[in-house]
Amino acid sequence: MTTLLIQTESTPLTVNFPSLVQMTNEQFYEFCQANGDLRIERTANGEVIIMPPAFSDTGNRNFNIAAQLGYWTEQDGTGIGFDSSTGFTLPNGAMRSPDASWIELERWNALTDAQKASFAPICPSFVIELRSSSDRLIKLQEKMQEYIDNGTSLGWLIDRQNRKVYIYRPNRELEILENPEAVSGNPELPGFILRMGKIW
Repeated sequence: MTTLLIQTESTPLTVNFPSLVQMTNEQFYEFCQANGDLRIERTANGEVIIMPPAFSDTGNRNFNIAAQLGYWTEQDGTGIGFDSSTGFTLPNGAMRSPDASWIELERWNALTDAQKASFAPICPSFVIELRSSSDRLIKLQEKMQEYIDNGTSLGWLIDRQNRKVYIYRPNRELEILENPEAVSGNPELPGFILRMGKIW
């Protein structure tokens, strides 16, 4: 059965299609292609999550995050960055779209052209998720742990409402920064510093 979870401001709406078996990867790709205006993810157990478009203020902050990461990526030269519209197929089968992400060139270049042209079967090395007013914190925290469990080396969850940044690393205690002016990517992303002035 295919289940759609439609994220609203307060709680997800669930739509079940009992006559449909779980979508294959190809069917899910076609579904996303046919609904290009929607933000779509899929969980490891096959639930399809449809999220509303980002609110304007969140979109502006996502842009500022991507701009800072993009500038560092160009200067550093060891990897490539991705924006919030990019989907990745994680090792557990989930398809996720972080608000910003980065992958080392060596890992990215190991993929085939066909893999790169779809929801690439790779977990980003670095991810950022920015909490919007419609996001439940617990769900984002679960997503961050999923990234770490699937190979992410560094993850930042930015909670604007509470002015906190949650820092995730494998086999390390969760670190929480209270209202930081900047967040450093060292040592995983040497020299990358996210200035928070335009993010809060």
